[in-house]
Amino acid sequence: MSVWGRPALWWRVAIVISAGLGLTLDTGPLVYFTVDSNVIAFGYFIGAVYWMLRRGTLDAPAPRLRGAAVFYMTATGLVAHFILNNGASPLPGLVSGPDQRVNWATFFLHYTTPVMVMLDWLLLKPRNASRWRDVPLWLSFPLGYAALVLVRGALFPHFPNAYPYFFLDPTKSGYGWVFAQIAQLTIEFIVLEAAVVGLDRLGTLAVARLRAAPAGG
Repeated sequence: MSVWGRPALWWRVAIVISAGLGLTLDTGPLVYFTVDSNVIAFGYFIGAVYWMLRRGTLDAPAPRLRGAAVFYMTATGLVAHFILNNGASPLPGLVSGPDQRVNWATFFLHYTTPVMVMLDWLLLKPRNASRWRDVPLWLSFPLGYAALVLVRGALFPHFPNAYPYFFLDPTKSGYGWVFAQIAQLTIEFIVLEAAVVGLDRLGTLAVARLRAAPAGG
């Protein structure tokens, strides 16, 4: 069967559409980690679709970059839902109230695209391509982002959105509190990265066991 008829291709096309809708419905600046992570996912999956069509393969390219995109998008979704939104449902704002366009953009950026990217990681090939040594490499981007936000805010405190997230804002509780928040998030991100790598490997093991199981057993 041609790759054009395979669900994996169209799932990744849907990821591109979801990320693209989120980025265009609300043109937020790159100072937001949410926007950065979605730009990375958007660019990666455009490349993946092109690669699949050009090579006639179901495997996505650059699996270690794919793992990084999965981590960034999952972190985006979890931080947005549990820290920024305090676990509140995003659904009411989609059907009523002001700023529906912004709410839909937020829904695509924080919910739809992260979930679709994670399902891509769990269900589609390639598998078992990530390495434990990828964990510190993947972590360098959010840590670098936090450092850049703090330096930018200190040098240009009057810029709009000098501190785009409250847990990176030292003007209220001081740098000690901000560094404590960064340390806590770093630990949580390491656990999340380990889960991303572990799920990749567990998925491979589960598929191998299913293939090895005797028919009818």
